[in-house]
Amino acid sequence: MTANEQTDVEVTVEDVVEATVAEHVPVVDVERAIEAILMIADEPQSMVSIATAMSVPVKAVKQAIENLVNDYNGANGGVERGFELREVGGGWRLYVRESYDHVVADFVLTQNPTKLSQAALETLAVIAYKQPISRGQIAQIRAVNVDSVVRTLLSRGLITEVSSDAETGAILYGTSDLLLQQLGINSLDELPLISPLLPDGQEGFDVDAS
Repeated sequence: MTANEQTDVEVTVEDVVEATVAEHVPVVDVERAIEAILMIADEPQSMVSIATAMSVPVKAVKQAIENLVNDYNGANGGVERGFELREVGGGWRLYVRESYDHVVADFVLTQNPTKLSQAALETLAVIAYKQPISRGQIAQIRAVNVDSVVRTLLSRGLITEVSSDAETGAILYGTSDLLLQQLGINSLDELPLISPLLPDGQEGFDVDAS
């Protein structure tokens, strides 16, 4: 057997092994899988992170996202959905379509009349005084996981996504006009100072002592 013939045999064996493994890997509908991931994701997801989670090429994810964007936007004679797939902060996330914001806001106000929990109130206070602030920074200040609380405040319309961090891509949160209305103030400048309310008279809400 010549060297070239040996190389051909080795390549053929590798191909057989890969084909055998592929037979045991379930075929994934990339578009539906992306929908499933984005449905439960709290932050925008990059194409690379989605591709890694699904073990598929980034190129396939890119094409699938383009298809989903067109589908949701009613391209090619389809029906425009009440939500859209939007690129924010270097990643992709599902959002309510802007034309339906008022409907969602009305629903939230009428369907969620209960009072906020103590955890939600504390998180809201941190956001009000430290905005714009990321979820990670809030968690560091409160020393607890705040994912569910932030989702609650977003669903109530009391906070909103104002921008994203240029370095990390993390979403930065701030308070909404609805909160000002419920507090009966015209601007955040009317919020009371924190320092007189603290035992040590310091400003409080600092992420680090420096």
